[in-house]
This record gives sequence, structure tokens and C-alpha cells, in this order.
Amino acid sequence: MEKYLKEFVDLSVMYAPKVLGALAVLVVGLFIIKIIRKSLAKLFEKRKMDPSLSSFLISLINILLQALLWISILSMVGIAMTSFIAILGAAGLAIGMALTGTLQNFAGGVMILLFRPFRVGDYIETQGIAGLVKEIQMFNTILKTPDNKTIIVPNAQLSNTIMTNYSTETQRRIDITVGIGYGDDVAKAEQVLNDLFAQNDKILKEPNPFVGVVELGDSSVNLAVRVWVNSPDYWDVYFWLNRTIYEEFSRQDINIPYPQLDVHLSQD
Repeated sequence: MEKYLKEFVDLSVMYAPKVLGALAVLVVGLFIIKIIRKSLAKLFEKRKMDPSLSSFLISLINILLQALLWISILSMVGIAMTSFIAILGAAGLAIGMALTGTLQNFAGGVMILLFRPFRVGDYIETQGIAGLVKEIQMFNTILKTPDNKTIIVPNAQLSNTIMTNYSTETQRRIDITVGIGYGDDVAKAEQVLNDLFAQNDKILKEPNPFVGVVELGDSSVNLAVRVWVNSPDYWDVYFWLNRTIYEEFSRQDINIPYPQLDVHLSQD
């Protein structure tokens, strides 16, 4: 018992300073990495670097610095780094196979930053997912939906699939289909719509607004309404058009029919 106690004391005397020193280095190192990360964020913002690129670089530098910190701590404790690196090299292939998806996401992030299909602040949609791009990280892109949900999308998915970017163009077209009753005056309906377009300054005069008969439906004559607006005004004008068309057609005695079914009963 005395022998084991003596060995424990000897080991404690030998490794305690190393462990305490390693813990101190860990705490200080993490604090310094945090300061570096914040300083880089301020520097990139001051130099007006693209937020997409700056968030990616900060994430990459943060991971590299933490990896170096842990390697230094293991060396301080007494782990032979040559053996450790050899073990890492031997396990590298297996880890690479296991992290195939992660590596694809990293490559996808690089492709996104190189070709810039979207940037931070753009509103995008892909595979039924839509939202405002808040951050482009090493492996994922963070989206924020209009109802304030956070969606984390793997970069590989965004770089290898069809995606719609609603923010790249300065102007967008609003398409609405309006039905009027059979027997209503089509020319009058078109004139009412054109008068409404002139009332809203957000509706652009060029390209010209368009109204035309697009379909003779089962229950209505359908008019295609197409107007151009600046991209930030899209939803304001969209909702305004729907409400105002309904109110104005009611005032002008223009019917907006709903689907109807005529049933004829015959009796023997």
C-alpha cells in the first residue's frame, strides 16, 4: 500500500504542474481565440468585406486556432505528438470516409463563396425551403424565415441543387389572375385595373403594366394582371392589389364569381 501511495505521490508531483499548466493555457487560449474572432469580425466589417466571406473565414480560423490549441495542450501534458500524429494519419482515411458528407458541405461552402449564387441578406428558396440568408458557415448556411424560424441548410445541398434567388434583380413582376363574370364588360374591367395601377406610385410605369384575357374558365373570364415593382416593394403591392381590386370591382358592379355547379333534376 505504501508503495502504491508513493507512486501516486510521485506521479502527482510529476504531472500536476503539467496538468495545471495545460488547464491554464486552455483557459487563456480560448479567451485569446474569442478576442481574435471578435477583432476579425470588426476588421472585416470596417473594411466592408462581404458578410458571406467574412463569416466563413471567421469560422474557419476559429476551428484552426482551436485545433492548434488542443495540440499544444496535449504536448504540454506529455503526450508524444509524433505518435499522436501517426495515429491521426492512420485514422485519417477512416475518418474521411465517415465524414464524406461533412467534407462535401465544406466543399459546397467554398463553391458558394467562389461563385456567389447568393449572399448574406438575400432571400432564397430551394427544395421547398425559403428564407433570408443570415450567415454562411463552413458547413451550413443559416436561413431565417419570415415567421422567424431558423433553418440550417447543408452547403452541399445549396451548391448542387436548383435554387431561386429573389434578391439578385432590382425589379420583380407581380402576376395575379382576376376572374370576372360572363356577361361583364371586359373593357370596363381592364380600364378599372389600369386606373388602379396609376394610383400606386410603387407600380412602375416601365415596363408597362399589362392586363389581358388569359382564360375562359368554367365559371369566369380570367384576366391576367402583370405589373412591375422594385423588389423591396413586392409584397406591399401584391397585398394592396388583391384588396383594392376586390373593393373597386364591388363599387363598379363587376362580379368576381366563385365556382358554381348547376344541377338539373329530371323526374320520370
